[in-house]
Amino acid sequence: MGGGKIKKRKHAQFAQDTADGDNNTCNIGIGATLAHLRGDQPPAGPDGGEPKSDSEEWTTVGRGGKNQKKLNYPSLGYSELHRLQSSININQLQGLVLYCLADGAPPQWVSVRHHGMVRKAVVLFVPGLEKGMLDGSIELDSPEEDLIDLSDHDNGTKGSTNGAEEQDLIDLPEPINGSKKFTDGASENLTDFVEPGSGANPFTSDPKSSKPSQPVANDTAIHNMPDLPLASRSTTSPDGYLPTQLAFEKLPTPLKPLASAFPYLWPVKAPGDERYGKIHSPLHAMLNSPITKTQEEKRGDKQINGPKPARDGKNWEDKRTPITEYIASKEELQDNEYILHQACFTTSDEQLAESRRRVAEKQTADKGWTDTFVEKLEDGTVEDEYIEKGSLTAGRGVLAMDCEMCLVQGGEMALTRISLVEWDGSVLMDEFVKPDKPIVDYLTPYSGITPAKLENVDTTLEDIQNRLIEEITPKHILVGHSLNSDLLALKLTHPFVVDTSILYPHPRGPPMKSSLKWLAQKYLGREIQKGHGTEGHNSVEDARACLDLVKMKCERGPQWGTSGATNESIFKRLKRARKAGTDTGKTGAIIDHGAPEKNFGHMASYCIGGKDDAEVVDGVKRAVFGDSDGSYIPGGGVDFTWARFQELAAIRGWLLDYRHATDPNSRSSEAPSAAALAAVVTKTVQHIKTIRDYLPPCTLLVVYSGTGDPREIRCLQEMQRTFKREYQVKKWDELIVKWTDNEEQALRAACRKAREGLGFLTIT
Repeated sequence: MGGGKIKKRKHAQFAQDTADGDNNTCNIGIGATLAHLRGDQPPAGPDGGEPKSDSEEWTTVGRGGKNQKKLNYPSLGYSELHRLQSSININQLQGLVLYCLADGAPPQWVSVRHHGMVRKAVVLFVPGLEKGMLDGSIELDSPEEDLIDLSDHDNGTKGSTNGAEEQDLIDLPEPINGSKKFTDGASENLTDFVEPGSGANPFTSDPKSSKPSQPVANDTAIHNMPDLPLASRSTTSPDGYLPTQLAFEKLPTPLKPLASAFPYLWPVKAPGDERYGKIHSPLHAMLNSPITKTQEEKRGDKQINGPKPARDGKNWEDKRTPITEYIASKEELQDNEYILHQACFTTSDEQLAESRRRVAEKQTADKGWTDTFVEKLEDGTVEDEYIEKGSLTAGRGVLAMDCEMCLVQGGEMALTRISLVEWDGSVLMDEFVKPDKPIVDYLTPYSGITPAKLENVDTTLEDIQNRLIEEITPKHILVGHSLNSDLLALKLTHPFVVDTSILYPHPRGPPMKSSLKWLAQKYLGREIQKGHGTEGHNSVEDARACLDLVKMKCERGPQWGTSGATNESIFKRLKRARKAGTDTGKTGAIIDHGAPEKNFGHMASYCIGGKDDAEVVDGVKRAVFGDSDGSYIPGGGVDFTWARFQELAAIRGWLLDYRHATDPNSRSSEAPSAAALAAVVTKTVQHIKTIRDYLPPCTLLVVYSGTGDPREIRCLQEMQRTFKREYQVKKWDELIVKWTDNEEQALRAACRKAREGLGFLTIT
């Protein structure tokens, strides 16, 4: 061997060679083996032309001894040698796209050959697809007597029945039908596919998942909650994160076309936090890309304890924005549990419904509640002629508010201190308040209130309300952190609120909120609430911190303090990647129902809306190839296309938002029939297959479901919100919903189940 390094075939290559030899398709002799070990080129074929092996690892020699150009065709491959310790996530799918089209790092979970030859990428978001559809736990096929006989199929496969055993639903050892479509003739160029073998995860069937049942959280709350399956303990094997081969004969009839388009089913974990029972947006995970830090920034962050200081991105630009742009909308106020002012409701029906709700919740004037003097939202508008040019307040008055509360008899929180700070930082009000009920707990480590501070206080809540009504006009904006708690203690409503917990959202998303102490340290570089847990908070200090956070937000722009400051749109990142031989960036398109340009599509080069999934399919084709006349999308199409199908999610009830449903009893909990679901699944899969068939060569196609079934976790989250809202004003025995550790564990289990998505990958 000349002392050179001996080359050994991989186990998978040995198995493939052996299998090929058994089929008389390849006969590797001693000479060929020695040539392989020496690294020599394989001998030419008997006709003097190309060698029998079509491997792209060898330089082919044509007639006359002339070298022929190698075809560097892109391909994907998976091996057990890949670093898979858990399910892949949506960010890794995004990383694959960026690796093929831009400056992304090479993925460790899949091999990509000749990634620079990938010309386009198409990503399809298909919510509603579930693993249960493939393993049989979600019924799709017709009854057995109605099954189509597939015994005469060209591959000799037989149709499956929905009563098939679990272990018969996949076929790991056998080569997949249609796998050539995955490599398109470049199988030798593909990193060896090896069967997952005993370490692979057979699909597991959960018989409960297809039978609706109550969430079993509280008997008193069930009448307001839809019938949903209760999350059960997962029976998935420890290797459930491994991809599984698709076998045509083992798939339900509506899903069979997937086997000829994709070789593997990949478990894809949705972003979320099981500890807090939260699922994050699968759209955000795919369409927003984190801004990479420099080595210097990384080293600096390691030396800092606590929150890392906020930094400008390398492409950051300040955008001065008036405070009026940050006033919370009615939906934001509702989501953050505010008691809404009557001016927030524009129709008489809405005002009547709100009045009835407040009567039921004992939030009326005879119960001590008051509203500021604002008849309609337009009363807060200031004429342009009275607004100083460049003013951040837009002519409005701004009052930062912070309150401290104590626990009084009856289990309620009562106001004991209020502080108001004006825009210039001066203190307008700082008063102690004597509750009308005996104080049970002063909560001194947090409130800073002691018996001595309230000893000679005669000011009542009614006195404070009267002063606030005089100070707060329709032109005033209230600023605070989680101001809903302060206004609840004040028994006051105002329609114009700027909440720093909304302006600076938690990195994990709502309903989680960042503390004011953390925000001040991160964005202001200021230590506040140093007496937390000992001497308590200073309400004036907290109010000024809120005010300074709002001023910074106005100076820096709407994206400051959000994921937009640390993330960027994938479309923007692609624009920085240059096309080969040109100075122009790569283009992207988003295709969705409705008007996609209003949401994530505002950074895309092109946006195409549609009324249904069929129009989305047409939009994808238009984006990939361009308009024939170049009227909107130039010929040749775009480099990256993202599209979403919604009909499957709609029929399954996944699109219902429980938070904004007006009548809980009207929520439909009926699952679609097997026939109706099968029809929509068939249609959706056919749409995917249609797109797969018309894509040009060297196109990366990614299909992902985003999440599992989100209905149960939404139901439990609604119950949790109801409990938190009632717990503020009611005794435990009066609560309609009681949230205990049982419900908390059910929420975590539902979150874990809802994060189980799936995906499919191929290069055409």
